[in-house]
Amino acid sequence: MEDEDYMRLALAQARLAGAAGEVPVGAIVVDAAGAVLGSGFNQPIGAHDPSAHAEIQALRAAAGKMGNYRLPGCSLFVTLEPCAMCVGAILHARLARVVYAATDPKTGAAHSVLRLFDAEQINHQTRVEGGVLAETCASLLRDFFAERRRKPASEAGDRT
Repeated sequence: MEDEDYMRLALAQARLAGAAGEVPVGAIVVDAAGAVLGSGFNQPIGAHDPSAHAEIQALRAAAGKMGNYRLPGCSLFVTLEPCAMCVGAILHARLARVVYAATDPKTGAAHSVLRLFDAEQINHQTRVEGGVLAETCASLLRDFFAERRRKPASEAGDRT
């Protein structure tokens, strides 16, 4: 499979998040042979857990499947540039590579706001690439937030 194929799997996870009223971000973890080890989508609202980002959910699932909190040689595909919390978890898991779709100009910690993967002081280096299916994933996010702005405050609630 190609990067775009894996990102389409992450996009399917993002759509699950959107259907649940969560910000539509999805992620998958793939091993070096190309097998999907874990998947996840944003669930901080429903789970009442600020750490329940798509990346964290996918990392938890993959680590559970592997029986190890380290995931060397694995890649993470995510529909939105990871935040600082997720970059920290990714580095701690020792992922080989991260591929993200859309940039996040407010909290992106790979390239947009911070460049945490570039910190040479960190003892593990993860390759990072952005832009795979960027417009498709960005469009999903734009449509989600446009719909939320159209709803009355009583229906939308404080779900940011």
